[in-house]
Amino acid sequence: MLSPFRLGAAGGIVWGACMFICTVLAIYTGYSKDFLMTMMSIYPGYDISWGGAFLGLVYGFFDAFIGLMLLAWFYNKMGSCKECSRHHE
Repeated sequence: MLSPFRLGAAGGIVWGACMFICTVLAIYTGYSKDFLMTMMSIYPGYDISWGGAFLGLVYGFFDAFIGLMLLAWFYNKMGSCKECSRHHE
C-alpha cells in the first residue's frame, strides 16, 4: 500500500523545486525557456521572473501533490478490489 499523503508530499517537493530551479536558471542563462513557456500556458500568472519562480514553486507543489495523491489512492483501491484479486489467484 502506498501512502497517498507521503507520495504527494514527496512529489510536490520535487516538482515545486524543479519549477523554482528551472525558472531561476532561465532568468540568468535562458536555459529551459521553451519548457517554461509551456508551463506559462498551464499555470495562470506564472512567468519567468523571481515572482514567477516562487509562484511556480507553489503551483508545482500543489499540482504534483494532488496528482500523486490521487494516483496513490487509485493504486491502493485497485489493489484492494476483491474482483481484481481473484484474477491473480
